[in-house]
Amino acid sequence: MNSKTIIAGILGGICSFLLGFVLYGMLLKDLFAGMAGSATGVMRTDEEMVWWALILGNLIIGFLVAYIFSQWAGISTFMGGLRGGAAMGLFFTAGFDFIFYGTTNVSQLSGTLLDMAVGVVMWGLASGVTGWWLGRS
Repeated sequence: MNSKTIIAGILGGICSFLLGFVLYGMLLKDLFAGMAGSATGVMRTDEEMVWWALILGNLIIGFLVAYIFSQWAGISTFMGGLRGGAAMGLFFTAGFDFIFYGTTNVSQLSGTLLDMAVGVVMWGLASGVTGWWLGRS
């Protein structure tokens, strides 16, 4: 990985983290709480969050997208990144969410579907930033 790809991964990871904070932590928090399944005690409070793990997970996703865009897909624009990221977000989020829905009682189906929509938005926007950075000269 060259320095441009590394910076693109960091930027994508930061965007993903911030979007997750705004969408999950602020705007949709109560809506998701109303779509919870029968499992109890599974969500951490703000004080119990393991922030290093959230940051690391978002950075790993950022590096994955930057690597795919720079090494295989040749994506180097915001719109190309938005489209590619939204597609990857749909497939990754739908795959994990349906497996999680099928094996746990954490969420109702409505929460699973909403999470997939949020995933498409988050992956799309963060990947758009990644694509934009990769196209800079």
